[in-house]
Amino acid sequence: MKKIVKILWLMGVGALMMFASNSSALDVLRMSTTTSTENSGLLAVLNPVFETQHNVKLEVIAVGTGKALAMGAQGDVDVVFAHAPAAELNYVKSGDFIDRSAVMHNDFVIVGPTSDPANIAASKTIEEALRSIAEIEASFISRGDDSGTHKKEKLLWKKAGVAPSGDWYVDVGQGMGAVLNIANEKLAYALTDRGTQIAFADKISLKVLFEGDVNLFNPYHVMAVNPKKHPGSRYDLAIKYIQFVTSKRGQEIIADFRKGGQQLFYPDAE
Repeated sequence: MKKIVKILWLMGVGALMMFASNSSALDVLRMSTTTSTENSGLLAVLNPVFETQHNVKLEVIAVGTGKALAMGAQGDVDVVFAHAPAAELNYVKSGDFIDRSAVMHNDFVIVGPTSDPANIAASKTIEEALRSIAEIEASFISRGDDSGTHKKEKLLWKKAGVAPSGDWYVDVGQGMGAVLNIANEKLAYALTDRGTQIAFADKISLKVLFEGDVNLFNPYHVMAVNPKKHPGSRYDLAIKYIQFVTSKRGQEIIADFRKGGQQLFYPDAE
């Protein structure tokens, strides 16, 4: 290191100052989030703006929402960006997370082969659509990973009065992008958030066959890990991120994010 500094000093003060600036470690903010925000491509557009504004490096871990929330509760990250409201509120109530804020929403849809063997496109409710799939035991690919999407799927099956099981119902334990690829290969049905569906629309042959039910609403929230439970967490950076994604600039980026001309998310911050 001394030799490098000496060489830079001989090259001039400017080079020495540039080296000092670049070698200084950036602050690091650790975030766990759902694979749907990652697979959609939103974070690749949103996060660099925050990093530049605050001279911060964001380390993003994209997993199922259940795992993302657990990582926050264990103090493995500083901020959590998820879409499982009931589970989120349980963690807030237990004091694991604070400053929970609404960021955006989209909705869930059921995709499937254009042949639509269960004729779910004719269904009037999501419960009717799922019962139609179960009745003929049409192939259905489930996340099976305790993600926000998986939690929603299990709730919808329960509302439909169906306990899915058998060879037709495949639990893969994978993220949203992987599930869409598997469903595409098997010409199967799958529940997906619309953001990931739009992002993958030009990569798969599956089509949106059921949408629009009020029970398919899909809100996203961001939360800081409580520093009183985890003193080592970077609450100072977490709150900056929360303020950024709920700010006018952050919300504009979310609203303007499109794939193939289609809007993937709708801003919710007041």
